[in-house]
Amino acid sequence: MKKITTLLSAVALSSTVALSPVQADDMRIAIVVKALGIGFFEAAAKGAEEAATELGGVEIIYTGPTDTTAEGQIEVINSLIAQKVDAIAISANDQDALVPALKKAMSRGITVISWDSGVAPEGRQMHLNPSSNSLIGNMIVKMAADQLPEGGDVAVLSASATATNQNIWIEEMNKVVGNYTGINVVATVYGDDLSDKSYREAQGLMASHPDLKAIIAPSTVAIVAASQAVSDAGRAGEVLVTGLGLPSEMAGHVESGASKSFAIWNPIDLGYAATMISYNLAKGEATADAGGEIGMGRLGSVTLSDTLDGAMSDPFVYDASNINDFKDIF
Repeated sequence: MKKITTLLSAVALSSTVALSPVQADDMRIAIVVKALGIGFFEAAAKGAEEAATELGGVEIIYTGPTDTTAEGQIEVINSLIAQKVDAIAISANDQDALVPALKKAMSRGITVISWDSGVAPEGRQMHLNPSSNSLIGNMIVKMAADQLPEGGDVAVLSASATATNQNIWIEEMNKVVGNYTGINVVATVYGDDLSDKSYREAQGLMASHPDLKAIIAPSTVAIVAASQAVSDAGRAGEVLVTGLGLPSEMAGHVESGASKSFAIWNPIDLGYAATMISYNLAKGEATADAGGEIGMGRLGSVTLSDTLDGAMSDPFVYDASNINDFKDIF
């Protein structure tokens, strides 16, 4: 049997919603996200639900803070420790600040993995990257360069300044930006995965850099906000928006011309894979060892590096030619 619980906050346990009765032998896996109410993570929760159904005897606790802070996630982690969950799979707001709380969880026998946005190695057993960091970094600048054959000024609109995955992708992007003729990165700003702040940051980029040709947003919240800011400024087609986004949220912006293309892995698959890995580790059916493999159900298996991380799949590019095939899925 399977149960999905949405835990609204670490201090609001009375808000927990039980969708079905829980059996005593159920394994409880907590899917901890950066913040509740973000479409990417809600899609990941659907994947976790799929994995729980497939496995049977698994309760999913889908939870996170109301804003993208380490402090909020620490509250959530401490609550989960008190509940004695079997596994915590977390997308981190800060790779280092969460370590003490997660080390405490592991000392209590709780399996801990990070996914999407990583935790420092001492705070988890393994990390699941949605894709290869180098491939993502190259892809986000390549999509801009492909639309700017003569080059031009581009800016990055990221999530929070401490978001592990965003920082790695931007670092990898900066390593290869010189491979694209004329592409000049003029600024990197942070919208903290908040729609209103990301919108204002996009407006600020256009005001501060009148020759700006593209905004690269490696955040599903920021890319939507930037696309809307560009459209509202009447600059669709003049300032390109690209990066990482969800087809369901970006279809209108592709139609308007604010974005020509963007990329993403399937967040449903990511939630599914994180749940399968957590289950296999918690059950003792796999161990997190360098060079080892951990099963991911229908997605095959992930091979761990020397730093105990692995990649799920390559990023996929969406544009006007294929977005209608995916916009109703996620």
